[in-house]
Amino acid sequence: MGMNLANKIMSEHLVEGELVPGKEIALRIDQTLLQDATGTMAMLEFMATGIPRVKVGLAAQYIDHNLLQTDNKNADDHAFLASAAQKYGIYLSKPGNGVSHQVHLERFGIPGMTLLGADSHTPTAAGLGMLSIGAGGLDVALAMAGHPFHLTCPRIWGVKLTGRLQPWVSGKDVILEMLRRHTVKGGVGKIIEYYGPGVATLSATDRATIGNMGAELGATSSIFPSDEQTLAFLKAQGRGDVWREISADPDATYNDHDEIDLSQVEPLIACPSSPDNVKRVADIQGLKVDQVIVGSSVNSSFRDLMTVCRILDGRKVAKGVSFHINPGSRQVLENVVAQGGFIMLLLAGGQVHQPGCLGCIGMGQAPGTNQVSLRTFPRNFPGRSGTKEDRVYLCSPETAAAAGVYGTVTDPRKLSELLPWPGVQNPESYLVDDAGIIVPPEDGSGVEIVTGPNIVPFPEFQALPDQLDLDVILKVGDNISTDAIMPAGNKVLPFRSNIPAISKFVFEQVDPEFAARASSKGDGVIVGGENYGQGSSREHAALAPRYLGIRVKIAKGFARIHRSNLINFGILPLVFKDPADYDRIAQGRRISIRKVRELVQSGATEIPVKVDGQEIVTLLNATERERRELLAGGLLNYVKEESHGGKP
Repeated sequence: MGMNLANKIMSEHLVEGELVPGKEIALRIDQTLLQDATGTMAMLEFMATGIPRVKVGLAAQYIDHNLLQTDNKNADDHAFLASAAQKYGIYLSKPGNGVSHQVHLERFGIPGMTLLGADSHTPTAAGLGMLSIGAGGLDVALAMAGHPFHLTCPRIWGVKLTGRLQPWVSGKDVILEMLRRHTVKGGVGKIIEYYGPGVATLSATDRATIGNMGAELGATSSIFPSDEQTLAFLKAQGRGDVWREISADPDATYNDHDEIDLSQVEPLIACPSSPDNVKRVADIQGLKVDQVIVGSSVNSSFRDLMTVCRILDGRKVAKGVSFHINPGSRQVLENVVAQGGFIMLLLAGGQVHQPGCLGCIGMGQAPGTNQVSLRTFPRNFPGRSGTKEDRVYLCSPETAAAAGVYGTVTDPRKLSELLPWPGVQNPESYLVDDAGIIVPPEDGSGVEIVTGPNIVPFPEFQALPDQLDLDVILKVGDNISTDAIMPAGNKVLPFRSNIPAISKFVFEQVDPEFAARASSKGDGVIVGGENYGQGSSREHAALAPRYLGIRVKIAKGFARIHRSNLINFGILPLVFKDPADYDRIAQGRRISIRKVRELVQSGATEIPVKVDGQEIVTLLNATERERRELLAGGLLNYVKEESHGGKP
């Protein structure tokens, strides 16, 4: 029986456990990725380990999220990250050099290796045949310190691709088709592996787009084989020597199956306010558009941007439409300029911004009240744009450009009435300029860490007590995202290295009184529905509530990364044994869990919870290692105890 690609790479990196879905495993990590919205806290966590130098093959720190310098905070944190990178042996990508995922694809990714990133869209590296996984910053910090990454062994979901994409259809439409079929919960507990004859027709950057948005399915990762398309991209980057051919065996088996005929995929669009609210573009055609943004963490490659340039060449952006371009990297921008695309955008009336996340993370580019915004971004969760009750649609660069031309949502195939299909391909050789990447010195021991007033030490948390008596501080519904728990944007993200300050914004969009109420109650619990904590990997959505006194979260189900982050900071992630019990707990009620420490330590799966004296049963499905972390009050406490022979 042959092996699939995901299991091949995992078996090469397996240091603990067996590749049995549902069982805990630990993987050796080759490369790590941090960005500045998560990396400042992760760097503080790495420093807390006392390790003098990173212990992975390559560690990269990107400054791509917090680019707006409205006061000293972001600039101070950039200086901190730059000095820490020099000291600890980390490559630094400077502000304006590009989005972590695009730059890592271009300059650092290697087929067959493992990449752990403190960003949920780390699986963009699927475009190079890497097993790339998003995680919380603390998990990445420990990987940088040489620890393996623990996770539940995922099921491998084989998606067979046949045929070839038709003109005006691209990789974005493929992943939107996956979301249309399977929803934001469809990939939970799975690695999505694409195989079949259709794979060879997709470029490395189209594959990267599909891998990036696999995160919106809730998948642990996505992966493509490393083949001739991969080699062509690496050669174009001047890195052909790192190529390795790796793919599934011809007789490989999968735990789950699906098949997509690429020739049948149509232009698709995700409507407000979820990536899985997918419709055919033709079905909502004619809707007036106010804003279009192309680029950021996905669909920001040369092919994506140059396709837009060709469509706009010799035309003007429709009256009343604000048309923005966010290049994925400085390299992408340089190559678009070299091909004459920049002048096409300017003459058409486009606004070209510096390479970075920008509007994707709520850093500017917020649409106006009731305005329709078409974006090639990966997410459109409510309010993520920075505008309350926003109307954000997710689409391909082709669909975005068509809206720019016509001023309405338009099937891009209608563009064939104006121009031939551009058919843009990635260059055979990119212009490469690594001036925006700072290589660390061989010895950084003499480097002094620069810390501004916004850098606050990592908070200390107490171990799990013998019993918990808690107030229900908040009750929420299904599919609560980490954006809803801990908002992004230019008002909040500058406090990412200051937990006391950022904690004041927890659940601000859902309940503005939450932080004050939680602080006044002492210890507390949050009750949620299905898929609680979907979306971003930001650990602040667990860390800040823990700082406010949240000791337990009870939900119908948790998103993978958020559940791990809860355990990392000593919050019990309990699941209703009977989902109907969700209706028995109201906000403001009092709950108690007796002998909780004994239950966690003994390996008990069922955790009885008393709600105003009446008992319901919750489940704690946790490994022995996760239980030890919970008992210690969090992962960092546990690691410190282990380093001292099990003593605090």
